This record gives sequence, C-alpha cells and structure tokens, in this order.
Amino acid sequence: MTLEEVLIQKTTTERAPCTGTALEEVLEAAKDNDSLTVGVYECAKVMNLDPDSVSFCVLAMDEEFECDIALQIHFTLIQSFCFDNDISIVRVSDMQRLAEIVGDKAEQLEDAHCVLITNPAEGSWEDPALEKLHLFCEESRRLNDWVPEISLPER
Repeated sequence: MTLEEVLIQKTTTERAPCTGTALEEVLEAAKDNDSLTVGVYECAKVMNLDPDSVSFCVLAMDEEFECDIALQIHFTLIQSFCFDNDISIVRVSDMQRLAEIVGDKAEQLEDAHCVLITNPAEGSWEDPALEKLHLFCEESRRLNDWVPEISLPER
C-alpha cells in the first residue's frame, strides 16, 4: 500500500460515521419525496432517459457482486456514466441494510444494487444531508478516491 493510499483510507474512515448517517437521512427523505429509483435496470433507464434529473447514485456490493460478471460490467458502466455527467456516486457494502432503508416493509427488494436519488420534475427538494454527501464525494475525488465507500449505520 502506498503512502497516498494510506492517507486516502485514513481520511475516508475519519469522515465515514457522519456520512453514513447523512446517507441514511437522504435516502429516507428521497423515499418520502418519491425521488428514489431502485434496481440496476430501472436506474439505467432513468439515466438514459433523463440524466439531468439524477442527483446522487449509490452502488451496493455484496457476496453476489464478486461472482456476477454482468453486475460488475453494469457497475462499471454506471460509474462511467456518473463521472461523465457529474453525478456524485458512493459505494456501500451492506446491500441488506440499503434494501431495508429504501424498500417497503411489505415487499422484499431483490435488486438494491443501485439506487438513484432524483430531483422531482416540479422542482428539486433541498436537503442539507445531500449537500454534505456531495461535499464528501468532492473531497474524495480530490484525494483520487473516485467511488468512496460509506458504511450505513446499524439499526
């Protein structure tokens, strides 16, 4: 591990606790505002049809990710699209927890590998936690951490 990688890892872990809480708050607010898109294919459709409406992207990795080449290719394409369109993007390692936050209690989400936060057509909702996440992503990019990982708080 290089010195630069050590510094990136150290600064990311120092900022991680507050960003995990901020991400959970943003996801819950977006869910209440009907501004969430969940699922790799659904997210790809939204990005293709209206990329300007996308404000933030969350990619969730789990054990399935390591074995699923198609999912890895989708993630690479989604990341590339986000970079090209200046969309902030983060990774979480607990897809189960992400599914709990964005899902409906009545239904079990099968594909929570990708979640988009979109701005509603009638006007964008403002959230200080979303601004905090955008700043976190901006700082991470300055440290050459292009897709920072955030740990979601446990329930």
